[in-house]
Amino acid sequence: MGLFLLVSCGDGNTPVSHPKKGMGPSVEKKKPEPVKTEEKKEAEKEEVYTYNPSGRPDPFKPFLQFTSLREVSRSVPLTPLQKFEISQLKLVAILSAPEGNIGLVEDATGKGYFIKKGTLIGKNDGKVSKILSDRVIVEEVFLDALGQKKVNEVTMTLHKSEEGGEK
Repeated sequence: MGLFLLVSCGDGNTPVSHPKKGMGPSVEKKKPEPVKTEEKKEAEKEEVYTYNPSGRPDPFKPFLQFTSLREVSRSVPLTPLQKFEISQLKLVAILSAPEGNIGLVEDATGKGYFIKKGTLIGKNDGKVSKILSDRVIVEEVFLDALGQKKVNEVTMTLHKSEEGGEK
């Protein structure tokens, strides 16, 4: 059947030779063609692929990024409280004053800072909005993926005495 397909695929002008019994298939010895020097040069000149990232998005950055407003305008220098995340600060005390409550926060090293309503705090452009008798409420304003302003309220609660001092 394979012979039939081989014969039928031809254009009809080629004579078909059938192998004779007792003789193996004839193998013609071909002389190896000399390798052309032009082909060698072309193989050596293969282009090395380089990636040009200009005008393309970074594939390792997340699609949705929340941008703080501070990143948009960095003309104002940062206060020491703006260099910490709010979660790194601990609310230690709240003082009652006639002009409004004052809070005392402490960083991880034990350094204390006084805060009042309107104090800028945290890396995400937080601003103290309320100081109550047992907690401080901080509002963080950021831009969402669509560029709209969003407000996130973070509450810092007053921790009771942990060292076993006065009860």
